[in-house]
Amino acid sequence: MAFDDPIVYPGQPGRSHLHTFFGNTGVTGNSTAATIANSGNSTCRGGIVNRSSYWVPSMIDTRDGTPLRPSESHFYYKTGYYGVVPSSVQVLPAGLRMIAGDAKNTTSSGPFAYSCHGDNIAAQQGPGIPNCPVGSEVWQHIYFPQCWDGVNLDSPDHKSHMAYPTAGRGCPASHPVPLPEITFNIVYPVTEANAPLRWRLSSDNYGSNLPGGYSAHGDWFNGWRADIMDTFVRNCDRPAMDCGSHMLGDGRVIY
Repeated sequence: MAFDDPIVYPGQPGRSHLHTFFGNTGVTGNSTAATIANSGNSTCRGGIVNRSSYWVPSMIDTRDGTPLRPSESHFYYKTGYYGVVPSSVQVLPAGLRMIAGDAKNTTSSGPFAYSCHGDNIAAQQGPGIPNCPVGSEVWQHIYFPQCWDGVNLDSPDHKSHMAYPTAGRGCPASHPVPLPEITFNIVYPVTEANAPLRWRLSSDNYGSNLPGGYSAHGDWFNGWRADIMDTFVRNCDRPAMDCGSHMLGDGRVIY
């Protein structure tokens, strides 16, 4: 965890709200596309073949201000939704970065959801942090745009170079290049009754009369080794094959 954001505040360590980082272990506020791609270890399967960096605003227990440590994290690269033809999906370009969601959001609308997971629990999704029972888990889901303008690796708002597909139509003409759809799934265990009612994101700057979690957003910075990403897209995404979290579709696996 760190008060860093190399996409929104590049070269300005300590300026952002608290983030929880995954993937590349060497990321700081001074990180660049080159340092992310070529240095640091990784918490992801495959180690340094995936030096991508993933980060979200930290989940805070407002009782004492303690940031919660996720028990798991899952990052999916999917395809075949909203009219995007799987066989048309292209490789994520080196240096690409993007943000999904809005740190200033105060409403229930956005590319995010929460759900409870556990024994005898129906995993229904909703927009705010749910009061999941003891022994279960709160899952945070963040959905990234998958349509690229084909030119820019970033944009001033870190969003405009990307777009969401239109249901049944695929990518818009302004952003014609379909990429794998990235989804973050961050898992927080519930160990105390009603504890989630106290939880807020570090970016939740709105009244306590509303549920926590509306400012959910995710940052993603590409650090995949190019040949591995190409193999995964060619063998898994384009044929719409479920390769799990470690298979490359050609008989190889990453650990």
